[in-house]
Amino acid sequence: MPRLGRVVLPNYPHHVVQRGHNKQVVFAEEVDFRYYLKTLEEFKDLYGVQVYGFCLMTNHIHLILQPGEAIAGLGQLMKRLSGRQTRFMNRQESRTGTLWEGRYRSSPIETDAYLLACCRYVELNPVRARMTDDPAAYPWSSYRRHAGLENRLGWLDLDPCYEALGISDDERATCYREFVRSAIPVGELELIREALQRGQLTGTERFIGEVEAIIGRRIENRKQGRPRKEPDK
Repeated sequence: MPRLGRVVLPNYPHHVVQRGHNKQVVFAEEVDFRYYLKTLEEFKDLYGVQVYGFCLMTNHIHLILQPGEAIAGLGQLMKRLSGRQTRFMNRQESRTGTLWEGRYRSSPIETDAYLLACCRYVELNPVRARMTDDPAAYPWSSYRRHAGLENRLGWLDLDPCYEALGISDDERATCYREFVRSAIPVGELELIREALQRGQLTGTERFIGEVEAIIGRRIENRKQGRPRKEPDK
């Protein structure tokens, strides 16, 4: 079965995931995590890509990236990230060969409806993996920056939905912490996972229809839309 062509939209955020080859470890030591983030910081502006969020797990990465008008910048940045990290790890471990799966996955995000939800999904990865009970305790994600707990990631871009949470840094950070702690709507996790796995869109039916009209083709297997809310009990 032919694989679907990747949908990349200019000036829209994209949820990107790349996994280690055969699920192998890609970040073994602190220096490995730091090197990847250094590359991300160094080359994001070169390729015209904004970075809204990230989480580096031991055998895969999650990124929230937004290309500009030149959508090729997203693929160019991912190529640079994966190639540079592979060469670094091969030198560190005196090995050869690939580090990553052949193809990263990506899903364009409907900004107003799902961008904050996707950032929460990304930053709660260590909690879902039972590596910690508190996302603030995990050092390799963007959570601490969004939660106002440190300014180490000053290069991280603040997305419009995050900026709309308040009129000051403290107000935005407080609102974001409350948002991450709040109950996740029924179906939200499944929707985000399925959109990413299928290379589809993370958004409502209306958003999907608008994008289909723009790109001139149907996006198959769509099980999308805003999750239904359970009735109050």
